[in-house]
Amino acid sequence: MAAPTACRDAPQTACFLGVERSLTGRRWQLRPLDERVAMALSQRHALPEVVGRVLAARGVGLDDADTFLEPTLRRLLPDPSHLRDLDVASERLASAVMQGERIAVFGDYDVDGSTSAALLARYLRAVGSQARIYIPDRLKEGYGPNTEALLALGRDGVSLIVTVDCGTTAYEPLKAAAAAGLEVIVVDHHEAEAALPAAVAVVNPNRLDDLSPHGHLAAVGVTFLLIVGLNRTLRGAGWFRERPEPDLRQWLDLVALGTVCDVVPLIGVNRALVVGGLQVMAARGNPGLRALADVAGVDEPPGTYHAGYILGPRINAGGRIGRSDLGARLLATDDALEARAIAEEVDALNRERQATEAAVLAAALAQVEADGQADTPGAVVLAWGRGWHPGVVGIVAGRLAERFHRPACVVAVTDDGATGSGRSIPGVDLGAAVIAARQAGLLTRGGGHAMAAGFSADVDKLAPLHAFLNERLAATVTEAAAANGLRLDGAVSPAGATLDLVADLQRVAPFGTGNAEPRFAVPAARVSWPQVVGANHLKFTLIGADGGRLRAVAFRAMDCPLGPALLAHDGAPFHVAGKLRLNVWKGVESVQMIVDDAAPAW
Repeated sequence: MAAPTACRDAPQTACFLGVERSLTGRRWQLRPLDERVAMALSQRHALPEVVGRVLAARGVGLDDADTFLEPTLRRLLPDPSHLRDLDVASERLASAVMQGERIAVFGDYDVDGSTSAALLARYLRAVGSQARIYIPDRLKEGYGPNTEALLALGRDGVSLIVTVDCGTTAYEPLKAAAAAGLEVIVVDHHEAEAALPAAVAVVNPNRLDDLSPHGHLAAVGVTFLLIVGLNRTLRGAGWFRERPEPDLRQWLDLVALGTVCDVVPLIGVNRALVVGGLQVMAARGNPGLRALADVAGVDEPPGTYHAGYILGPRINAGGRIGRSDLGARLLATDDALEARAIAEEVDALNRERQATEAAVLAAALAQVEADGQADTPGAVVLAWGRGWHPGVVGIVAGRLAERFHRPACVVAVTDDGATGSGRSIPGVDLGAAVIAARQAGLLTRGGGHAMAAGFSADVDKLAPLHAFLNERLAATVTEAAAANGLRLDGAVSPAGATLDLVADLQRVAPFGTGNAEPRFAVPAARVSWPQVVGANHLKFTLIGADGGRLRAVAFRAMDCPLGPALLAHDGAPFHVAGKLRLNVWKGVESVQMIVDDAAPAW
């Protein structure tokens, strides 16, 4: 790997390969690392040099490497009882199971909510209790518990409701439920306020009074801890003397899927949950996931890419533009025929979602350009429009955040008001800012976590909301933008991008937030045979000075300056940055670069 090259004009602001501003507007920076630690990691743990360097750049110490490289639940799963209210929730749920009460699981409509709901429903079914899953309609009911739905469940004979991936700030609906004699357990991970809702228990590692070090858990991870505690409670009560005790590991595929798709940090216990869950997923035991993989054409052992970019979007599609309960139903069913039918439906909805998303993204980009946000940026990008589908505003916000390297909010406006979703960048807590905006009277509803948030507002409050977010987040966005240039782990030639190198890098997987996938630069390569594929992707081959060749693909590159510049290369060399992945085509393995960025090499 190449050493860093200082910028010509300012050695103190070192950039890699002299790239001060790339085609996507970013400075390239080599990830800082302690060379001595990298060498010691390689030697002590018999690791290839590149793995030692990647580990050191991610802050893994000499004593942490074994656990990081081989994360297991035996080592990393915490005692569930450390969470506030978890024992209370376990006792109440155990009583409901043993007394034959009617239980409902009320979940969010995204992947984290769907996996959480399916996980709890599957567990309850395995221990002899049939739980009803209720997922609110995104357009008619919005996010989280609502009074009408809770009271309707009570009228239907439900006595205990468990909210998953929602409920922490549902004050009025839970107050109404309590007044009607309904008991509610909240299982969530979103940022909380000092006041908690009226509930039997609020299990959330991000409660202000919870000292848990596991606030990075997705809701499905918190739900898994709940069933561990519930299983222990039922065992202590003798519930399994006459019935088999379930093996909780069989449902780790759901935990892995929800954890990856909610973009929580893949550190600590999350690494163990994802590693174990991907192994379970590869066994294809869940009929819904098996059918979805078949429909999506996944014919190789799944990784975080398959979970986050192939399976997850299809599950989300039901909640975004179809029926909100499709994802949870798919993951909870044991009926292979039903699973296949739902999988085909969400696959079709995903194609529809892609078209809808493209239209809203084009309109949002046009608005951002027209009102000057692209040229004179504030801390937060905000775009809104009538007729925009509320189900895709979160995805479009993510695209804007990627494009402009700052938090973005996208809002769908109707005659009834505005529904928005936001996505952030590392180092900027958007969820806390949205909660503060609600407390300031700018939102009717709002919450989330550091990287994502959702809200509702009156249309006339959108401009004041934008000003509020810009002011509140200005300092942290400036700081984060300075720290979040394109981080690289070194340079590699096309000839050096071998299958062995990719296999070595996989030792550090799973990759995601908190454990970034290694990214390398190919210096001064020639772009050969560029071809636009799909609507806006670019495929090409990189040819190094030594004649080595490396296949490459840049997704969505034609939507920004990256694609057009590479397409019209005119023989000029480029520094190209991206991730090295294994590509399997008709049983033949090769290395492919997933391109993130490029810069002229002159």
